[in-house]
Amino acid sequence: MISRRNIRVKVMQTLYTISSFEHGAQGNKETAATILNVKLGQVLDLFTVSVLYTLRIAEYADIDARQRASKYLVTTDDRNADTRIANNSFVQMLHNNKSFNERIKNDKLERFVDDNNVKKVFHQLQKTAEYVNYISEPTNTPAQDKAIVQFIWEKQILENEEMLSNFTDDLPGWEDDGELIIMLMQNFFNGGAKVEFSKLLSSEKREYAQDLLLAVIDKEPYSTELILPKLNNWDKDRVAMIDMLLLRMGVCEFLYFPTIPTKVTINEYIDIAKQYSTPQSGQFVNGVLDNILKDLVKDNNINKTDRNKK
Repeated sequence: MISRRNIRVKVMQTLYTISSFEHGAQGNKETAATILNVKLGQVLDLFTVSVLYTLRIAEYADIDARQRASKYLVTTDDRNADTRIANNSFVQMLHNNKSFNERIKNDKLERFVDDNNVKKVFHQLQKTAEYVNYISEPTNTPAQDKAIVQFIWEKQILENEEMLSNFTDDLPGWEDDGELIIMLMQNFFNGGAKVEFSKLLSSEKREYAQDLLLAVIDKEPYSTELILPKLNNWDKDRVAMIDMLLLRMGVCEFLYFPTIPTKVTINEYIDIAKQYSTPQSGQFVNGVLDNILKDLVKDNNINKTDRNKK
């Protein structure tokens, strides 16, 4: 589920972090690799916690029903509290997902779920028309089961300022990676709950992340040599640091990653520059990488292979 674009962002963030180190990137390759692994692991944990939080809110229907049934004065509504959301087909799929449960246990992710938040959000959920309609049906289809759980995430969590504030305060990395997690959660719901949480980052993509990081560090003198003549009237010191990092990453992908098409490389770094740097950065990165590529092609320095034929 973690895409190459997600990996590029994590590599960029790692390079940005080590750029401030006293001895520079060259003397900190092992440290950089460790930082990158931590950042990638943090994304996986944040995604899993987001799924877990959503699940716990749905499951709270069982706890709520038990509490209502144990009241001193029990009403008919208390006795007949609907708990179907806690055990619907989508929730059960997650319950039976071995890799999901193992990741929660191994990384001790339950500690990030606040029971008071779960209770509060569930009680808010009960008041919504979507929930009332869901429990008013005689039976629910698998599509309805998934839709109500997705509704918890998208409307009761993401549109809840207090919950997002708690996420920022309590979940390490949420402030940096919140947008990425939202995208991963959308993909999760689009694909159903049958996700291999142990394979969210494949060995191939993890290798790509490490190779890209080390290539950008090792080839800094050469890539900078290619970039500087293309800055035209721009002083290197005036170019945004993130833009320079993205240019170096793009050059390394041109030269040392034969299965990644050059067009893909340019488009990816344009989008990342737009999102993480200045308003003009997308156009700037596009122009510089395009000019560098023309020279590399002219000098026959680009050797790409068809990934599908490998």
